[in-house]
Amino acid sequence: MEHALRAISPIDGRYHKVTKSLKNYFSEYALIQYRVQIEIEYFIALVELPLPQLAQIDAENFIALRDIYLDFNLEDAQRIKEIERTTNHDVKAVEYFIKEHLERLGLADYKEFVHFGLTSQDINNTAVPLSLKEFVEKEYVPAVGELVVMLTEKAQEWEKVPMLAHTHGQPASPTRLGKELMVFVERLDQQLRLLRHIPHSAKFGGATGNFNAHVAAYPKHDWKSFGDHFVNTVLGLQHSWPTTQIEHYDNMAALFDCLKRINTIILDLDRDMWTYISMNYFKQKIKKGEVGSSAMPHKVNPIDFENSEGNLGLANALFEHLAAKLPVSRLQRDLTDSTVLRNVGTPMGHTLIAINATLRGLGKIILNEEALQADLENNWAVVAEAIQNILRREGYPSPYEALKSLTRTNTTINAETIAQFVDGLEVSDAVKKELKQFTPHNYTGL
Repeated sequence: MEHALRAISPIDGRYHKVTKSLKNYFSEYALIQYRVQIEIEYFIALVELPLPQLAQIDAENFIALRDIYLDFNLEDAQRIKEIERTTNHDVKAVEYFIKEHLERLGLADYKEFVHFGLTSQDINNTAVPLSLKEFVEKEYVPAVGELVVMLTEKAQEWEKVPMLAHTHGQPASPTRLGKELMVFVERLDQQLRLLRHIPHSAKFGGATGNFNAHVAAYPKHDWKSFGDHFVNTVLGLQHSWPTTQIEHYDNMAALFDCLKRINTIILDLDRDMWTYISMNYFKQKIKKGEVGSSAMPHKVNPIDFENSEGNLGLANALFEHLAAKLPVSRLQRDLTDSTVLRNVGTPMGHTLIAINATLRGLGKIILNEEALQADLENNWAVVAEAIQNILRREGYPSPYEALKSLTRTNTTINAETIAQFVDGLEVSDAVKKELKQFTPHNYTGL
């Protein structure tokens, strides 16, 4: 555990069990592996184009070529870092590493077509979007999906449980606990639908985005179509065109903005659950041996929702910076995007920690229906809305003002008070009967 205890970030330390899957997408090791994959697939695409100088390479060689990134290991990554100490350029080190492998495979005559006509951003601006795409599909969406499923199950379980609503912190028209949870299900579903429509865009077109070197060497080839095919079909991304030396990052910014909105929804849920617990609407399962407070033995704190809220705040601060910074670059390119992109895994880590904490918190809550019922019974004034609107229907004069006079006095409003008020109204017995059927427990709408 020494490595975790000595970690600077809690993502790699305290919470490493939750975030360990991120190393497959956002570690330096992962970035290097994705770069190797892009370079290999590009080399194969040139063979398939075909370029005449690569005509001697057949499909049987593709298996061995793809094994370079499929069987990639820590020793390979360390070799690339060793090369980088000489080149002082991370992508060039990947190129030289692959050339070494081509020599071992008997393909040394073709090694100058590795990274042919490319700039490093053709590799980085495909590797990073590909890692993001795979993380979102394989890790992030399933995590949010698990939260949606748990919320849906609890919403169905508590579908008919009446609950006093609170608007502006004050008692308001009753609702149902299940419906309030379904609000969050719907909000998350809406954002997940938007998320699925955000393209994972990638730049691929040489030093300034125009395929200058490609056109100079092979002017008769349709390099724009090649780029479209390679990025869209081979890599499964969306080819941005035209570009400068780098990807615009506009769609990546849209992704981060969407993740930020989803986080904000979860944060809103966390605060509501925290408040319901403080109102005693929920109790929390007690785990043997756990301590709620170092000083107060009786306490069971809603720490999971608080932990989630804190991590969501950190994640959103970083998502906001990523979305605001990445689409801005001086002229055809500056280097500010490079160091920023190396940190995309950090807000992802805080997000996964937060979702995990919210799930843990939801798994602990126990409905305290007695508290909900008591709160409803103590707030009969909320049926005034139903009464005044039926009186409006009946053409009764100034019904709102009549109910206002009743409910804004210091007199205790209860079932008896409401019944006496209704009995004093100059309306038919049928309408009085209709008005008396409403209680805080059944006035819950659709």
